[in-house]
Amino acid sequence: MADDRVVVSGGLVLVAGAPNADPADIVLEGDSIAAIVPPGQAQGDRTIDASGRLIIPGLINAHTHGHGGLGKGIGDRMSLELLLNANYWIQGSRTNDDHYLSTLLSGIEMIRKGCTACYDLTAMLPVPTEEGLQEVARAYNDLGMRAVIAPMLADRTFYQAIPGLLDAFPPDLRPVAEGFKTATADAAMAPMRAAARNWNYPGDCLRLGLAPTIPLHCSDELMIACRDLAAEFGLPLQTHLAESPVQRTAAEQRYGSTLTAHLAKLGLIGSGFSGAHAVWLDQTEMETIASLGGTLAHNPGSNLRLGNGIADMRRAVIAGVTVGVGTDGSSSSDNQNMFEAMRLAAFLSRAYDRPAAEWFSAAEALRLATEGSAAVLGMAGIIGKIAPGYKADLVFLDLDHVNLVPLNNAVQHLVNAEDGAAVRDVMIGGRFVMKDRELPGIDWPAIAARARGAASRLTEANAPVRAAAERLAPVVDHFCVGLGRCAHVLPRRLLAEGV
Repeated sequence: MADDRVVVSGGLVLVAGAPNADPADIVLEGDSIAAIVPPGQAQGDRTIDASGRLIIPGLINAHTHGHGGLGKGIGDRMSLELLLNANYWIQGSRTNDDHYLSTLLSGIEMIRKGCTACYDLTAMLPVPTEEGLQEVARAYNDLGMRAVIAPMLADRTFYQAIPGLLDAFPPDLRPVAEGFKTATADAAMAPMRAAARNWNYPGDCLRLGLAPTIPLHCSDELMIACRDLAAEFGLPLQTHLAESPVQRTAAEQRYGSTLTAHLAKLGLIGSGFSGAHAVWLDQTEMETIASLGGTLAHNPGSNLRLGNGIADMRRAVIAGVTVGVGTDGSSSSDNQNMFEAMRLAAFLSRAYDRPAAEWFSAAEALRLATEGSAAVLGMAGIIGKIAPGYKADLVFLDLDHVNLVPLNNAVQHLVNAEDGAAVRDVMIGGRFVMKDRELPGIDWPAIAARARGAASRLTEANAPVRAAAERLAPVVDHFCVGLGRCAHVLPRRLLAEGV
């Protein structure tokens, strides 16, 4: 920053651990918070007038897919497996400029809705490239947003990943399914090793990560290669863990164990590991993740949209797991609204048969979406709080907005009433990346025009692949519904055990 000491004055501030927001001044030095003091008791080189503003820590998205920016609004009544069947045409034919543009769209939406950092499992088919990764990083860098950028990796197609699925296709359709190809483990890992060697962004701004996308889609060889590369370069690792009942049953058929047990056997679960979704985990799996220092990313909106169920994150927290909150990508949840995700996390904790005192409170839901998500990103102690020593990632909400009038309790308003519409300004690292709802340096009309053009071009380019996938969809749906039914006794069993 140009100024050494800046005072943010006149606002209501939600400091770490407080039950409500109170008047306070925030002293910034460089990109960090130096102090929080009573109003009028600080001096600085410059003052930012925050009168009429509620100041909260930036929300943190523990699991998203930046490539979904060009894919929102695609596909109604799609299960996860139908979405995976469609993925080849939804994400196909993308150029490096498309990777930049899609990520930029997702990032703009997150910032406008009060999110300052994310864990992005980006998709590049058939394999990630260094150039493509640099375009994703450039998008976040242009926005001034923090991110973990973890390309999804696989060496099995969706059709190979689910035991018995290929055999379920009739003779005329099986060659269609077999026509979809993926990379080998070596081909998937080569660009990741090169990217890890050459990554030169600050670790508290843009981190490289690894995302063996779904364990069933990855051979043990690929999973072990991810484990070893993560250990060598200190990279975080995230995978989609037990997202659907199909994945739980398929894991038992393929490994003779749960997904978590298999990952633990391979040595993947540790302090840098996070599992996204985790709808179909049992008590033992949660305890294993807790004991090994892993974390979970809870994506309640996507879980509902794709019909995967309701993840019992209260049980995970009781087991000792650190939990963050995510939106998932816009191809599977259609928005990047962390206020909505946070509210769903609170409300869906009430779907289980337990006393109201055991539901997630508003304060807990907010903590999951800030401190919990920061831990998932590997940035605990750096972001997620308004406290001395933390980065100055601040969101300013308009106290005159109807969502906040009357402001009976700031925490409860944020979780139960706010939808992002009251967000006026966003600061990341002491610098405004949005001021009066405008993003400096971002030409939104030009970006919108580019996005519309890209969507039209990609629709045309991917039409043949879409037609092939739509021929396969009825068989995929029928087979996976049957396979998933085998897992649906799990929640009833766990509840019967009093867990």
